[in-house]
Amino acid sequence: MKDTGRITTLPPRRGGRRRLSLVAGGAGFIGSHLCRALLDRGDSVLCLDNMQTSRASNLLGLQSDPNFSFLRWDIVDPLPPEVLAKTPRIGRIYNLACAASPPLYQRDPEHTMLTNVVGTNHLLHLAEEAGARFLLTSTSEVYGDPDIHPQPEDYRGNVNCTGPRACYDEGKRAAEALAFDYARAGRAEVRVARIFNTYGPNMDPADGRVVSNLICQALRGDELTIYGDGSQTRSFCYVSDLVAGLMALMEAEFDGMEPVNLGNPVEMTVNELLEQILGLAGGRMRVVNHPLPVDDPRRRKPDISRAQELLGWQPRVPLSEGLAATYAWFEAEVGTCASEVGQVR
Repeated sequence: MKDTGRITTLPPRRGGRRRLSLVAGGAGFIGSHLCRALLDRGDSVLCLDNMQTSRASNLLGLQSDPNFSFLRWDIVDPLPPEVLAKTPRIGRIYNLACAASPPLYQRDPEHTMLTNVVGTNHLLHLAEEAGARFLLTSTSEVYGDPDIHPQPEDYRGNVNCTGPRACYDEGKRAAEALAFDYARAGRAEVRVARIFNTYGPNMDPADGRVVSNLICQALRGDELTIYGDGSQTRSFCYVSDLVAGLMALMEAEFDGMEPVNLGNPVEMTVNELLEQILGLAGGRMRVVNHPLPVDDPRRRKPDISRAQELLGWQPRVPLSEGLAATYAWFEAEVGTCASEVGQVR
């Protein structure tokens, strides 16, 4: 795997100890990779996760590190004494806590909305009390089914605010508003990342994302499911690239009052993704088409000019390389994948 770049400057120490980074949602797909990268950089890491959509196996490689601690907690609830007691040490707060695929966030839409609004407010208040920098992982879903292509950060989106995806789309938009309101009031230093489609090891095989769906179906020898005619586009970013972008954004010195797109600008159709996965599977399989889910975006591609200018960041792992690593991980670590759950991300 190619080097995706590192944040080489070690974080400042507080009271002679490693700086503590809190990662909400740290047992999830992206969160677990972020926790590992922060530990490798020299941080101590406190991971909060309610395990509603995360996988306990994602923590196996982390819990043996003496600088890692885990607390099962739902950020919708007020933060517990175990966290508040660490306030003086906390220097960075990453909020990745929210189900991120339609079948999962639509399973309990009320909780999804509260996680994004109430949970984000709890973490922002902690950042204010700790004097810590706060990073919100928002989403390309704030652009909805976009009328502008590719999507720049100043595009206000085309979101169905009453549709079945609104708990997530509008929840993230509200979380962004909260973060920027804290920043405007001088209450916290914030960063907001809008994440586009990400893939890689530690994905939940049953999360309903197109990469995990197709790989799992190929490994089982099942029919491969495509929603719509497969002409809809996505831009797939390998997880190590995305984590490097999150860390670079957190450490970037700017006023933080601009969201930053993080994703791979190489756009491709779902059918093109399918062909690459078929190539890894080594054979032809029957493909079945189903109707597109409600409000599923037809095109998705980030404009990453701002990330390039502010952070000097861009993805480095080509899809062929990242997919091969992801396929091998599913094959070795997951074996027989869980049944796909029926939507495309």
